[in-house]
Amino acid sequence: MFLNHLMRQCKVTRTRRAFDDALRSLPLTQHDRIWKLYLEWAKSASGPTAVRVWKRYVQIQPDFREGYIELLHELGAYSEAARQYIIILNIPHFKSRRGKSDYQLWSEFADLLVSHPREIDYDVPVERIFRAGIERFSDQRGKLWTSLATYWIALQDFERARDVFEEGITTVMTVRDFTQIFDAYTEFEEAIISEKMEAAQTDAEADYDLDIRMMRFEQLMDRRAFLVNDVLLRQNPNNVVEWQKRVGLWGENKEQVVATYTNAIKTINPKKASGRFGHLWAEFAKFYEQGGDLKTGREIMEKATKVPFRSVNELADVWIDYAELEIRADNMDKALEIMALATKAPRVSHVDYFDETLTPQARVHKSSKLWSFYVDLEESCGTVESTRKVYDRIFDLRIATPQIVVNYANFLEENGYYEESFRVYERGLDHFSYPVAFELWNLYLTKFLARYGSTKLERARDLFEQALDGCPPQFAKPLYLLYGDLEEKHGLARHAMRIYERATRAVSDEDRFEMFEYYITKSASGFGVISTRPIYEKAIEVLPDKEAKDMCLRFADMERRVGEIDRARSIYAHGSQFADPRTNPEYWKVWYEFEVKHGNEDTFKVRQPRIAFPCLVFGWS
Repeated sequence: MFLNHLMRQCKVTRTRRAFDDALRSLPLTQHDRIWKLYLEWAKSASGPTAVRVWKRYVQIQPDFREGYIELLHELGAYSEAARQYIIILNIPHFKSRRGKSDYQLWSEFADLLVSHPREIDYDVPVERIFRAGIERFSDQRGKLWTSLATYWIALQDFERARDVFEEGITTVMTVRDFTQIFDAYTEFEEAIISEKMEAAQTDAEADYDLDIRMMRFEQLMDRRAFLVNDVLLRQNPNNVVEWQKRVGLWGENKEQVVATYTNAIKTINPKKASGRFGHLWAEFAKFYEQGGDLKTGREIMEKATKVPFRSVNELADVWIDYAELEIRADNMDKALEIMALATKAPRVSHVDYFDETLTPQARVHKSSKLWSFYVDLEESCGTVESTRKVYDRIFDLRIATPQIVVNYANFLEENGYYEESFRVYERGLDHFSYPVAFELWNLYLTKFLARYGSTKLERARDLFEQALDGCPPQFAKPLYLLYGDLEEKHGLARHAMRIYERATRAVSDEDRFEMFEYYITKSASGFGVISTRPIYEKAIEVLPDKEAKDMCLRFADMERRVGEIDRARSIYAHGSQFADPRTNPEYWKVWYEFEVKHGNEDTFKVRQPRIAFPCLVFGWS
């Protein structure tokens, strides 16, 4: 009550002493009531008195330091506000009573320093504070570097600001931060140039300074692409694509191109490379090749083959690029030597291509990609015998692909080694099972029949039996059709019919209806339509209802054409069990038309229960 009375008297010194006496006299448990009035009075008193009161208060209640800082802002005591920010930021795990994060406090502090640089005392380590924030908040480095540079600009210390900008754009790790700093940097330079242009109109010395600044600004803009590239390489020094872009940025500057390639090769970790590291080596060698220094290009590629790449495939590409280097120089023999060296291996190799515990150099001889290139090169430049040796070596190492099998067989066929080409197919079939074997059998049988036709019929039959032994149902249809065609052209018709009959049992459910149709067609053309009756009966027995219904229609039509009306009627009656009138009205319509043409009143009446419903559907009387 006494303090409230004094606050209304407007006697500053007496009131302050009374508050101090109260705090000294009362126990700590009652100080909160006094401080509530004391802070209210200090705000009204303002000036140094308010600062001193709050300074004492935050010593016992440090959590309320943010309120003290707001007061200092209002009073313009920016140096003291900066010191309070330093105290807050040095408190580990400080929890703001205003819900502000650490970065928000840092941002407010930075704004204070930038907004009032001249009011901050020299004992406040501004630059050290900003650098501490840059280290602490890695995702906000762009803003903090820009703020530090803006601080020096506000103090008219342009050279230090420029140094800060340069340090920022050469150390940040993200393109976002770089763009933020670079845009501020260019705005700063443009502002300086604008001022110098106005001064240059009256001052010759200022005109000379303007030329220097213009040249500096142009260099800054020219460096932008390199600086962005630097940022991306700082993010990931193993990024092969960015190193390649850096080489392209140097254009015709050969010294820098060589230095960039050299630096990239030294920097990139082959096991962590992002991109084709081997392609970078090849481009380095090609650079010397285009410059006429083939010897140095060879030395580079020779070193590249010893690099512990991340994968065998990448090492194989390096060997291929090495050989292509010699091919471009028309050194075909040298290219063949390189490929022979790349594929050199023990006669019997037990190395597992996928064994990651071994180096790529120890597994590269199992690379089908490398062998494919080697064999293509031998076909183009070597002899038939040397090419066959390479193909045989591929088979010995058990790395032949279906394409290599086909290529080897075609190569032998083109050179007149027909039997050897057939043996290659057989070797390939030993390596592969279905479904790959289906394609090989298809090619093998087609070429065998085209070569020998009817001259080796028994051998052809043996091959077909081998192909069909264990053949999955989904691949059986083409082989049976080819087998049946062989018997029709060069064997016996009854053998062909037996093959087609086997096919109806061996093919998949999806192909069975078409196979029965084909079988019926061949039987009718060879032995007459009457011979197809047992085939129709078998088809109707084994096919699902939907397809059995269609087969009944075909069977009945065949009987009708040969004049067997009663048989046709019986077939229609049998097939009606597979055709629901609600979903298959076409079946009943065909039967109805049949009865109209070939029946009589008695037969129509006998079938009336079955056709009464479709009569209603179609509106027949």
